[in-house]
Order: sequence, then structure tokens, then C-alpha cells
Amino acid sequence: MNQIARTPKQIGAIIQRQRRLKKLTQFDLAQRSGLRQEKISTIESGRPGTRIDTICALLAALDLDINITPRSKGSPKDIEAIF
Repeated sequence: MNQIARTPKQIGAIIQRQRRLKKLTQFDLAQRSGLRQEKISTIESGRPGTRIDTICALLAALDLDINITPRSKGSPKDIEAIF
């Protein structure tokens, strides 16, 4: 399943959705990723300022990868509609 994310809010939504699909609590994900539960909450709420290595730790804990591709021609509003 490929998902497009262009903002911290969209990344947080993807992480939250995948965590819930795996039936994990924020605490469970925190333990798997080596982070604090509060950090998981911050990221899932879409607050900016999270380090890329923190995002990578979460994605690894959820068995997800980052795939960098050229930006599609759709507008940001079109992408928001997906979420």
C-alpha cells in the first residue's frame, strides 16, 4: 500500500493508521522503536519539528519504508482529500 505524505500532519496520520492496523498502542510502538510514548503522540498529532532519525525509527518499528519519488502534479488539497 503506497501512501503520499507531504506534511508532518500527513506523516503522523499514516503512522497512526499503521499502528492501529497492527493493533498496537502508542506505548507498544514506543517500546518497539525505543522512543517515549509522548513522542509518538506528538508525531501522530502532526506537530512539526521531529528529527528524521526519529521518523525512521518509527517506520522501521512498523515495517514501513520511505520511498522518495518526483512530486505528482496534484494540488496539496487533492492530497489532503486522501486522508
